[in-house]
Amino acid sequence: MKLTIWGAAEQVTGSMHLLEVGKYKILIDCGLDYEKSTRQEENEVFPFKPSEIDVVILTHAHIDHSGNLPTLLRMGFEGQILCTAPTADLAELLLLDSVNLFMGRMRKKSRRSRSVSGPRPLYLQKHVMETAGQFVTIGFNRPFRLNGDIELELIPSGHLLGAASVVLKINENGSTKTIAFSGDVGRKNYPVIVDPLPLPQVDYLVCESTYGGRYHSKDETIEETLIRTIEETCIKTPGRLIIPAFSIGRTQALVYSLNKIFSTGKLPPVKIFVDSPLANYATEVYRKHHHYLNEDAQSFYNYNGDEFEFDNLHYVQNMKESKSLSNYLEPCIIVSSAGMLEGGRIQDHLYHNLQNYYCTILFVGYSAKGTLGHRLLRGDQFVHLRDRELAVYAKITRTDALSGHADHEDLVNLVTSQDKARLKSVFLVHGEPESMRMLGEDLMSRGYAVSIPVKGQLFAL
Repeated sequence: MKLTIWGAAEQVTGSMHLLEVGKYKILIDCGLDYEKSTRQEENEVFPFKPSEIDVVILTHAHIDHSGNLPTLLRMGFEGQILCTAPTADLAELLLLDSVNLFMGRMRKKSRRSRSVSGPRPLYLQKHVMETAGQFVTIGFNRPFRLNGDIELELIPSGHLLGAASVVLKINENGSTKTIAFSGDVGRKNYPVIVDPLPLPQVDYLVCESTYGGRYHSKDETIEETLIRTIEETCIKTPGRLIIPAFSIGRTQALVYSLNKIFSTGKLPPVKIFVDSPLANYATEVYRKHHHYLNEDAQSFYNYNGDEFEFDNLHYVQNMKESKSLSNYLEPCIIVSSAGMLEGGRIQDHLYHNLQNYYCTILFVGYSAKGTLGHRLLRGDQFVHLRDRELAVYAKITRTDALSGHADHEDLVNLVTSQDKARLKSVFLVHGEPESMRMLGEDLMSRGYAVSIPVKGQLFAL
């Protein structure tokens, strides 16, 4: 059995791991590599023949894990893509959204260069639909046989609706070996999403390390943060609260948390606008797969009805309606994407509100260096937006209560639940080098064997 780490090696994006059992080839995830040092077209070059891959197993829908699947098909892959039902539906939405982003960048670069056409998109809508046709969905905690020697089981990992850790039990040369791929691991007690379940005992573990060396604040829950911020911004003063949020996952968690606050009378009514077409579609997927939600959300549904619908909540339907929000003069809450402020309708709301003393911008997720979100969070007094330098008079604040990733302590607990006498190696992926180093050192101090693979490194297991 051979394992090759072809993506998310010493970086966060582009998850892609190749497991070879004899001649049978399994690809775990096929994510888009969108690191700043990577050109888009580099994603078209695979270090193996896509036609030789027998099956793909997809841990969850996020683009850094799913975003290069249509390219894989375009280059010759013809097998099944195994995942949970919510992952299949959410991945289709995100891949279609990627096509829109590719086309938007192409038009933008074409205008700048005044050429007939810009860079070619990685794939088109037809390729996404072909990809969707190759999804085969399986449930959590149900052994699924890939062939006579390999058994697959998907274990809930939290993080996103339908997200899973992958466990493969392999019979090879008369012995049984077990390897797990953590995927992205979530947090306990996260709104809407189930808690990550412990992994069975395994021989090898490929583990994410996004929050290695970092710990989530435990000072406030997301509901407590929202109550305090809404009270300060929209009730004590006639202000406007803008919450940048990713369309899939975080927006649904926010809406559910706001529903719990207002439906139980913890705050007086405030108008809430959700302004993201992708979020609207994703919310329908959450409704469709309601039985995948956590016990708290299902219990809320039994007593109060739809988790994602309540008085004073309005889903914005079109651009005209979105632009009209700049003329809405009453106190309100606007939830809009994208979370790091790089594109999307959120930029309209920022343009009209960064210079509003009565506006608060609450960040509920990570903003990478170089993004507008990062510049606001570090305290820049002026930011460039739409060919203008805007003074920042709005209050900028943040919380990590809605971070979807396990922190250092959670990741250590995930690994140390394994018998160190059996676990032969932990391979750290999906993290910045410093995060990997800090997590790796902690695990090694506890007696675990740890490797931090470079891209393309092969391991004989």
